[in-house]
Amino acid sequence: MKKLVLILSLVFASSSIYAQDQYNVLLFTKTAGFHHVSIHEGVAAIKALGAKHHFNVDWQESSRVFNEKNLERFQVIIFLNTTGDILDDEQQKAMEGFIKSGKGFVGIHAAADTEYDWEWYTQLLGRMFKTHPKIQTAKIRVENKNFPGMENTPASRIWTDEWYQYQDEAITGLNYLITVDEKTYDPVVKRGDNVIEPMGDFHPLAWYHEFDGGRSFYTGMGHVPSTYSDPIFLDQLAGAIWWAATGKGIE
Repeated sequence: MKKLVLILSLVFASSSIYAQDQYNVLLFTKTAGFHHVSIHEGVAAIKALGAKHHFNVDWQESSRVFNEKNLERFQVIIFLNTTGDILDDEQQKAMEGFIKSGKGFVGIHAAADTEYDWEWYTQLLGRMFKTHPKIQTAKIRVENKNFPGMENTPASRIWTDEWYQYQDEAITGLNYLITVDEKTYDPVVKRGDNVIEPMGDFHPLAWYHEFDGGRSFYTGMGHVPSTYSDPIFLDQLAGAIWWAATGKGIE
C-alpha cells in the first residue's frame, strides 16, 4: 500500500511539473472610449493560445492590477482593444517599471487609440491612431518574415479590417512586419467637409522594437471579430507573445 501511495505521489508530482506554464500574461481590455465588440472573441482566442502553448492568461478589465507587486508575476502585458485614458499616474509608473525590468508588451488594434497624453506609452507603442475609413477588404503584404509566428504568413493576401491610419513615428527604430496596400481600397477619410488624406505608399500595419529595456509588438489587425479565428493571424499573435515574454525567435 505504501508503495502504491509513493508511486501515485510521484505520478502527480511529475504531472504537476509538466503542467506548469512557461510564463504569465496579463490580458488587459479596459476601455474609456469606444468599446470593440470583438474584445470577447479576442479574449477567447488568447486564452486558447495560452492552453495550446502553455502560458497562463489572466484577463483583467480593472486598472487596479497595475501596481509594482502584482506586475512582478507577469512576463507580458497585452492591451487588447483598449481605448482612452485607462491608467492613473501611479499605475503608469508601475507599467514603466515592468518594461524597464526587461519584460514585454503586445498591443492589438485599438491599443493605438489609448493614452495619447502619456509620452512614454506612445514611444512604447511606436505610432498612435489618427483616423480610419469604413471597414473594407484590401491586400496586405509582408515586409519582413524574420519574426516568430510569421513563418506561415503568405507574401500577400486579402484581409478585411478597419484600416487605421497612424500618426508619425513617436520613436525611431521600429521594425515593420506587415503593410496594407492603399491602392486596393478607398483610404480617403471624410469627416463632414474635412478630408483626411491617406498615408500613401507605405502604410504600416504591424511592427516591433526593443524599448527602455524591454520589448514591444503592435498589430493594427483585430477590429473584426472573425480576425480571432484566423489561424495565420493567431500564429502571428502567438509568436508576438512568445517574443515579448522571452526575447526569443528572431534569427
